[in-house]
Amino acid sequence: MTNTTQQPHGNGSLEHCDAVIIGAGVGGMYALHHLREMGLSVRVYDGAGGIGGTWWWNRYPGARVDGPGSPFYCYTFSEELVREWDWAETQPSQEQVLDYLEHVADRLDLRRDIQLETWIRDARYDEAVQRWTVETSAGERVSAQFLICAVGTLSAALKPDFPGLDDFTGECYHTGRWPQEPVSFAGKRVGVIGTGSSGVQAVPVIAREAAHLTVFQRTPQYSIPARNRPLEPELMQYARENWDEVRAKMNAHPVGMPFETTSRLGIEDTPEQRQALYEELWQKGSFNLLFGSYADLLTNKETNRTLADFVRGKIRECVKDPEIAEKLMPDYYLGTKRQILDNGYYETFNRDNVTLVDLREDPIQTVTATGVRTETGDHPLDMIVMATGFDAISGTLLRLTPRGVAASASRRSGAVASITILVWRLPTSPICL
Repeated sequence: MTNTTQQPHGNGSLEHCDAVIIGAGVGGMYALHHLREMGLSVRVYDGAGGIGGTWWWNRYPGARVDGPGSPFYCYTFSEELVREWDWAETQPSQEQVLDYLEHVADRLDLRRDIQLETWIRDARYDEAVQRWTVETSAGERVSAQFLICAVGTLSAALKPDFPGLDDFTGECYHTGRWPQEPVSFAGKRVGVIGTGSSGVQAVPVIAREAAHLTVFQRTPQYSIPARNRPLEPELMQYARENWDEVRAKMNAHPVGMPFETTSRLGIEDTPEQRQALYEELWQKGSFNLLFGSYADLLTNKETNRTLADFVRGKIRECVKDPEIAEKLMPDYYLGTKRQILDNGYYETFNRDNVTLVDLREDPIQTVTATGVRTETGDHPLDMIVMATGFDAISGTLLRLTPRGVAASASRRSGAVASITILVWRLPTSPICL
């Protein structure tokens, strides 16, 4: 173990520790706990005003776990944490997940090694001494053997370069950098740009409050009902009493989910049997439709087509206007984009105060001082919500611009140098740590 020490260096001091972690979210918190157990000295830096990573930043309306939620969306390394935390819903909200992470931080005494509202300005690797020197926005300089980039796959908000965006005089927010204070939509004309996971979650909530909502869609989505509901006490009790079995099932699953995998092929059932199975799994909600249907869903075009047709049929059932339903219809293979769960997304387009703009037919030309101009005309807006996602996977890491032989090698190879550990999780999987 290397004790944290201060040594003179140039005009300031150089702090020494074993590891520096960038990010105090799910991965960074676990890395801190695990490295402490190994006897290492650790410092964690995060630019946010609180712990939680993406669950601190993403406070947009409707933000929820978009995968199998309670009681599976949790740290699984500690049975004590499982036993002592009571989840309220099967699909926890942003507030509920952040409360849980706050509890973990307190329970494991993580805060004493976490420095918030601090950004990493520079990271250099010195091959001669095989150590990193990190400089922070607070002017601190820290030397560490290990630099752990727990920056997440979905954390660098992607703001499109729309012409005229800076001229817009109304309110403008990004779902990935939502304000800490409440945002009111009451009496306002709101435009949501983007229909990925964040947009699909936000649209139904905003529509219930806004005077009018315009949804700007580039790519239609196959969205599946989450069927969020209060968590049954029996399920929580079962998970606690059989935690080893539950954890083993998640670890054995290809993407860490608590589902039984099927070996049955689509061709083994008649069309009527497939339809009945799809309907049963659709009513169950969550990812049961994907993992509980057929093993060749992603390897057999015909099996995939039958499920895609089923979901498209559900869109037609949900959306009353046939023209709007057609615009919401995906035309690609199901499962080839990140799967989305929703709570009333398609039904929202039956509301009188909701308009859908298909950007493939009517692309955005510019943002004006008072709204968005597409090819066919102007859409007056008081607020723009950009649900345009993230510079995913490598975006946040590359923005750190680390320097040195190890960092240069990692950029050339597209990987992370061996001295650097990258901590991330699949965004839709439970936290199997």
